[in-house]
Amino acid sequence: MRVSPAFIKVCTYCVMHFVVAIGVAYALTRDWRIALAVGIVEPLVQTVAFAVHERLWERRSSAAPKVAAPCGHKAIAGVMMSWSRKGAPAQPAPK
Repeated sequence: MRVSPAFIKVCTYCVMHFVVAIGVAYALTRDWRIALAVGIVEPLVQTVAFAVHERLWERRSSAAPKVAAPCGHKAIAGVMMSWSRKGAPAQPAPK
């Protein structure tokens, strides 16, 4: 069974988030029980939200038609696509 890179990314994000959340909660409360409670619940909810966000982002990216930008930059291609759907902004008249 091959584990997808996206799944590994979510898992490592989850571990990192646990450590940060527990550390911050402990620094604020100086109570390890509260720190563990906050540090376990919040990252679990956040990790699920992150996984859903990633899936939606990938679906959105794969659904958008691919447009080559003149310089090959993806951000510019995205702007060009949004302009083509909405109509390009007004351009100055050529001299």
